[in-house]
Amino acid sequence: MIINKENKTDIIKASILTLLYALFFSTIYIGERSVIYISIYCILSVNLSVLIASNIKSKKEVYFKSSLIKKLIVGFILGWIMWPGFGELVGPIIGFYLSSKKKVDATNFSFQKYAWNQFKKNKIALVSLYLLGTLILIARFAPLIANNQPLYAVYKGVTMYPAFEDKKTTVEIKNLQTGEIEKLQYDITDWRKLDLESVIFTPIPYSVDFFDKENNDYVSPNDKQEFTNHKGELIDSPTRFRHHLGTDGKGADLLSGLIHGTRIALKVGLISMGIASFIGIILGAFAGFFGDRDLKMRRVKYYMTLIGLFFGFFYGFGQRKYAISDGFSQSNSEGMIEFTISILIILGITYIFRLSSRLITNKWLSTEISVPIDSMVSRGIEILNSIPRLILIITVTAIMDRSLTIIMVIIGITGWTGIARFTRAEFLRIKSLEYVQASKSLGFSSIRTIFKHALPNALAPVFVSIAFGIASAILIESGLSFLGIGVPDDVVTWGSLLNLGRGNIEAWWLIIFPGIAIFITITIYNMIAEASRDALDPRLKS
Repeated sequence: MIINKENKTDIIKASILTLLYALFFSTIYIGERSVIYISIYCILSVNLSVLIASNIKSKKEVYFKSSLIKKLIVGFILGWIMWPGFGELVGPIIGFYLSSKKKVDATNFSFQKYAWNQFKKNKIALVSLYLLGTLILIARFAPLIANNQPLYAVYKGVTMYPAFEDKKTTVEIKNLQTGEIEKLQYDITDWRKLDLESVIFTPIPYSVDFFDKENNDYVSPNDKQEFTNHKGELIDSPTRFRHHLGTDGKGADLLSGLIHGTRIALKVGLISMGIASFIGIILGAFAGFFGDRDLKMRRVKYYMTLIGLFFGFFYGFGQRKYAISDGFSQSNSEGMIEFTISILIILGITYIFRLSSRLITNKWLSTEISVPIDSMVSRGIEILNSIPRLILIITVTAIMDRSLTIIMVIIGITGWTGIARFTRAEFLRIKSLEYVQASKSLGFSSIRTIFKHALPNALAPVFVSIAFGIASAILIESGLSFLGIGVPDDVVTWGSLLNLGRGNIEAWWLIIFPGIAIFITITIYNMIAEASRDALDPRLKS
């Protein structure tokens, strides 16, 4: 990040505006009242805006303002669709970043355009990309696609929008003739059996937590299905209220479970691989750039850092594993607070040990030595790969409470090795190139050389590994849920639906349809990953 007189005013303006936006977003839109979370939103937003504002390249271009407005709107919409609850904050920042990049002349060669044109030549991958977009839209709008609460309803003269309001909402309806007051609580009311004056149901009029008493005990899609109308008459189920893919033993609609399970599958894949990418890219970059000789450190500082890390992990995670587990069992926010405290303990203890190394002035301990960071990362990758990943995840989940967040964190922490190996290999290749050597010659710090100059040119094969990793993460979560050790029982995933089918082999629809959903999603990611590999690195094209 470079701050000079020309962009200092822009940075100050961006910081103030982003701070106000973050405060508005966290307190008004989300309704957050926790000082910790408001501070996290504000700090993250301000840092991102400062980083972007310090690197604006096209402010004086004619097209900048129109591009800025378009990219901000697109960023907000995409953030809202792909990352509910937090994307509304990050989306506009990403849009601002995209608009701030200098426009490339159409006559000049652009590797991004070349890679996209190569990708489009693979028709199967292009169709897979569109299907992935469809899955994202289904996941984002699942409550509006499958919900037992209607989108719009008029009952005894009262107009309601149940699907858009809180489930616990209670409406009091007064009978004008008798004067009696009838209370309707949205989440426990069976809207199908009310004599509604006007109604618009969702395409699938069933939620994942709604149990149809008339069609429980594993009703198949082809079986006779019954329905009780508002007159109390038991009739054949109308087409609108049929369970088109059948039900489970409690009467829950399978199609609704598949639609809502899409959210869990995509969330597990993206968040877990986000964690894995963060760890793998940083460790791989350091290992490839410094090797075993280029990172120098005083001998005592090196030893004290290792001791500090050991004690930090011991007190940060070893002594606090139950506190973290209890936090996630209460809520994700409490769990993240406990997890953040553990990270701060590790960093604090390590920093204290590093500071204490300055007190030691022994000549032998003060000599500089090479830190074998490449060997450390490589041995760590080998050790982690030598342990069966599924066994490791099962062991950790047995210690901690069952939680979707814990599953995503565990998959991410154990899935960074492939990304680190790709990043390390790319850094070994490019660290001897001219632009990296020029950065070193100009006296730029190693951190700036790594993240500003080398890393952007080393991420192409990493993206391919991430795409394959997302498919692997979805498969692992489905396998854990199938074994009954994944997410909690009240969370519906494709794997948990398969687990229901395992309990009753005759309920073939509980095995076939979730299996098809898992197969299609994994195939989509694999097709996109293979096409991306061929487009980004033609040398690997089969």
